[in-house]
Amino acid sequence: MPASNPSLLTLRQQIRDLTNHDETRHVRDLLGQLSLSESERRNISAEAIKTIELIRARHDAGMMETFLSEYGLDTDEGVALMCLAEAYLRTPDSETLDALISDKIGEGDWARHLGRASSSLVNASTWALMLTGRVFRTIPADANDMASLMHSMVQRLGEPVARTAVGEAMKILGRQFVLGRDIEEALSNAKSWVKNGYLHSFDMLGEAARTGADAKRYFLTYSNAISQIAKHANKANAHDNHGLSVKLSALHPRYETINKARIMSELVPKVAALARQAKAANIALAIDAEEADRLDISLDIFENLARDPDLGQWDGLGIVVQAYQKRAPYVLDWLISLGRELSKKSTRKFMVRLVKGAYWDSEIKHAQEMGLADYPVYTRKPTTDLSYQICAERMMRAQDVIYGQ
Repeated sequence: MPASNPSLLTLRQQIRDLTNHDETRHVRDLLGQLSLSESERRNISAEAIKTIELIRARHDAGMMETFLSEYGLDTDEGVALMCLAEAYLRTPDSETLDALISDKIGEGDWARHLGRASSSLVNASTWALMLTGRVFRTIPADANDMASLMHSMVQRLGEPVARTAVGEAMKILGRQFVLGRDIEEALSNAKSWVKNGYLHSFDMLGEAARTGADAKRYFLTYSNAISQIAKHANKANAHDNHGLSVKLSALHPRYETINKARIMSELVPKVAALARQAKAANIALAIDAEEADRLDISLDIFENLARDPDLGQWDGLGIVVQAYQKRAPYVLDWLISLGRELSKKSTRKFMVRLVKGAYWDSEIKHAQEMGLADYPVYTRKPTTDLSYQICAERMMRAQDVIYGQ
């Protein structure tokens, strides 16, 4: 593929330079880029409040909202439940699941939540969690009194029962976030949403190749997903059909910038093959966002796909941009410039899904371990919100080459 033009190369260098930019200076720069007036911001806030009040007036709080109002993420128990729900469906065996439950539930102070929720089902769940927590609570190795021995016996006899109970609870919780265990089930469960005008960009939870065999398995899973989604792609434009999000780290066991030459020769053909399959199916394929240190090589791969003549005139090529990264607005500048350069040859648009970001804890920890001068992500949520607004403004001003998802 041809190299980027000079202006694109300059933008890419700017993106690299801003990776760990001083946050105070960076926020000052962001504030200077705001284009909304004070009155426009007031109108937006008023409209948002009106919309939220309307939703709350028309809809009773669902089970998930009731559950989270009691077990919020500002409590240890709420964090434990979210961790457990996220990990439960990917836990390979009962022994590991017992350890997971013991770690996340065994030491929680569940009794303080008893009877406080407005829902009887949530209160019943609290009883179950409290009892399960007692079953899984750690017994000192040197305990030799009768009560401890009895407790130990109940622990051994009760673990399968507790595991089953927690398993059912986590399935209920998981259904709020996971549409299905495979693409066929997800497409089936999506039918009711489709009737109401919703579309989905499907992805897989927790995919990350550790071996070549893993990468091959994920490639085949993605390919099968495209084939299944294609059966439902009955609209003329890719934007109007379901799509697929692909994590590049699932397609190569060494997806790291240090291995760039190997990645470009081994991974790009795989992604291009999936993209061609998606184009033939008239659905969208998005390059999903990953950790900050993988952004540079992800953009290289995206540019290769964008310049691939076999993928020209296809509106389905997409990418995910994380607003919590300090580089986000400048990544959009690069995407817009690339799109406008290529628009001289075609009329397609890049699909861009703007998100807040999902790896905050690990990004902070990694930067600390590396002894970096600053972080690649913002340390305060309001700053991420500011970045999101500025990124959204950029996308709206570039609708000639950007299709905002």
